[in-house]
Amino acid sequence: MGKLVAIVGRPNVGKSTLFNRLTETRAAIVNDTSGTTRDRQYGKVLWNGEEFSIVDTGGWVVNSEDIFEGEINKQVSLAIEEADVILFMVDIKNGVTDLDDHVADILRRSNKPVILVTNKADNNEGVYAAAEFYSLGLGDPFSVSAMNGSGTGDLLDEVLRLMPKNAQEEQTEDIPRFAIVGRPNAGKSSIINAFIGEERNIVTDIAGTTRDSIYTRFNKFGFDFYLVDTAGIRKKNKVNEDIEYYSVIRSIRAIENSDVCVLMIDATRGIEGQDANIFSLIQKNKKGLVVCVNKWDLVQDKSQEAIRTMENAIRSRFAPFTDFPIIFGSALTKQRIYKVLETAVKVYENRKRTVPTSKLNNVMQEAIAAYPPPSNKGKFVKIKYITMLKEAAVPTFIFFCNLPQWVKDPYKRYLENKIRDNWEYTGTPINIFMREK
Repeated sequence: MGKLVAIVGRPNVGKSTLFNRLTETRAAIVNDTSGTTRDRQYGKVLWNGEEFSIVDTGGWVVNSEDIFEGEINKQVSLAIEEADVILFMVDIKNGVTDLDDHVADILRRSNKPVILVTNKADNNEGVYAAAEFYSLGLGDPFSVSAMNGSGTGDLLDEVLRLMPKNAQEEQTEDIPRFAIVGRPNAGKSSIINAFIGEERNIVTDIAGTTRDSIYTRFNKFGFDFYLVDTAGIRKKNKVNEDIEYYSVIRSIRAIENSDVCVLMIDATRGIEGQDANIFSLIQKNKKGLVVCVNKWDLVQDKSQEAIRTMENAIRSRFAPFTDFPIIFGSALTKQRIYKVLETAVKVYENRKRTVPTSKLNNVMQEAIAAYPPPSNKGKFVKIKYITMLKEAAVPTFIFFCNLPQWVKDPYKRYLENKIRDNWEYTGTPINIFMREK
């Protein structure tokens, strides 16, 4: 649970190309120009039945060379602190550079598993040239070509071998796990403080010394759940890129280890790019969502019109998934924080909701008859039977039909909306699969 790999290295060694190769996506922009990657890319890797998260730590390049080294320092230090395994990428064609030496020096002093990845080994000559990198003192180099994929299988085997094994799984199966996430200064620490009161120091002390998400049991006012702590975004003198990077990595950890995420949005600043990034993390991991618009006490206009405008702005930014609760409150004055807990518990219950097969078929067959799937080349899709998967982490519905490949996303969205109209699944994603029968 929550296994994290970070790719570090100087600019233009192929970090984003390797990220795309391992995640089997084209999420990261690849270009010959140094410093193309600015945003932190996050993806999932599945290898031999094991899944882990991977982060591409681009964005090192700054205009002035004298602070170049300092920026690299920060990025590498953060990756060391948060990741379980670090992939240190170098370029075979350029050989060992001063920057490589500098990063290697930091990595050698860490106690984290580091894999030296010599990239651009497109042929046998490249593999022989990798011997030069033994001088970095980081063990055997793994020669790969991120461009054509050679050597990546051995690399992934080594990642899984070095990945720390979960000695004991947290005994939290039957109790909801709620994560408070959001960008820096949105009010995460304040709301956690408001929830757990005097016991806050327990969370912060531990969070500063461990890499894993911290579970804090909340058992008050008739509630019983775990808070997955994301506090630990340290206050620096300057809020610069490394803070953003740190908060995203912490968010990844917390989101993966939770059932429902409470996304904190600063009412005084509105929705920003980082809010959308964290929302996309929640979506990728198929977690429940409650949006809490914090610092509502600082907003001048609290009319219904202002609330509606804010709600519409949030839903349009997070579309197509718009069926989630939005609560306006203040962690400082404790306005509506009880409502936040109530709603999070409700979303958790929605995730666990099952629909009897007979009722599901009665309702959905009627909806399908009213608006059948579009025909393709004169052939009609006939949906014969619908069932719901039991014990699935996310509500999952299977539609059995004769031509599943012809049922496209717009029609699946129609089916999803009909399910949401008839049963309460507010705040939780829904999976819809077509199977041939």
